[in-house]
Amino acid sequence: MNSALNYSLDSATDGSNTILNEGIYSFEDWLNATEPTPKIVPSFGDERELRALALQVLKFKTPLEKQVALRALYRMGQAGQLRLDAQRDWTHDDDLNQHCPGIPDKPELIRATETPRRSMNTTEGLAITIHALAHIEFNAINLALDAMVRFADLSADYYWDWWRVAAEEAYHFSLIQRRLNQLGAQYGDYPAHSGLWDMAERTKDSFADRMAMVPRTLEARGLDACPVMQEKFRQAGETQTAQILDIILRDEITHVALGHRWFIYACAQNQHEPIREYRRIAEHHRAPRMRPPFNIPARRAAGFFEEELSAWQNQK
Repeated sequence: MNSALNYSLDSATDGSNTILNEGIYSFEDWLNATEPTPKIVPSFGDERELRALALQVLKFKTPLEKQVALRALYRMGQAGQLRLDAQRDWTHDDDLNQHCPGIPDKPELIRATETPRRSMNTTEGLAITIHALAHIEFNAINLALDAMVRFADLSADYYWDWWRVAAEEAYHFSLIQRRLNQLGAQYGDYPAHSGLWDMAERTKDSFADRMAMVPRTLEARGLDACPVMQEKFRQAGETQTAQILDIILRDEITHVALGHRWFIYACAQNQHEPIREYRRIAEHHRAPRMRPPFNIPARRAAGFFEEELSAWQNQK
């Protein structure tokens, strides 16, 4: 049994209430936190291959399990205790196709048009809005893990990039869930929609499509939405969540940049011109139309082409 995973799964809602301060903490603080007293133990056994372990974490159902396991997986990678098998193909494996992703019994999943909306001037309305952010980050954990497992025969850098992303998404979830807990709510208390994962399912057979549609489209829309959400939180007097979004925006620029990098890589492998190929893929998957406002500085930092940015800004 891997002692790095000898953690409680039933004490704190997010695994950190007794070990981290009540405010905003850094990724390093989250990574190096001491876990609660062991009681229920998720075990990696003797496995030390990165993608096989990512598959195990993807199968875990609860946010706490995923956070505890990803923290351990990240530490193991930092310590040089993991090896990489980029050739192993899980495309037709039941573990990946029938048991992933592991999701908790709650929240109830509904259509995006049915998700509850409330004024942030009430505690419940604020909690509902923050719960929606937590759901996005929980999905982002699964998306990063799935990207590691589903696509084989890529550069080693690709897998280590998404190893880092998965851990950072778990950190983001921890920050948001902590704030949700402080408002008297928990992840799962309110319905949520599965739009992010729906796109993952639609792009599961194409590496280029996945990079184009998830990081480069849906997650990039998060770059645009973040300043708008921050202003709404500040107007409601919710400065702590606005500050958490500063951290998330900083990290998400890097995550979108990685998606952009690997999309360009896929285009080069297939001798496709990136802008034309992106448009083709977006049309094929009926991607949401690009609508303002755009966070142009963030999109530039993530690597988007000036031709794209200009076209989106000038569209009628």
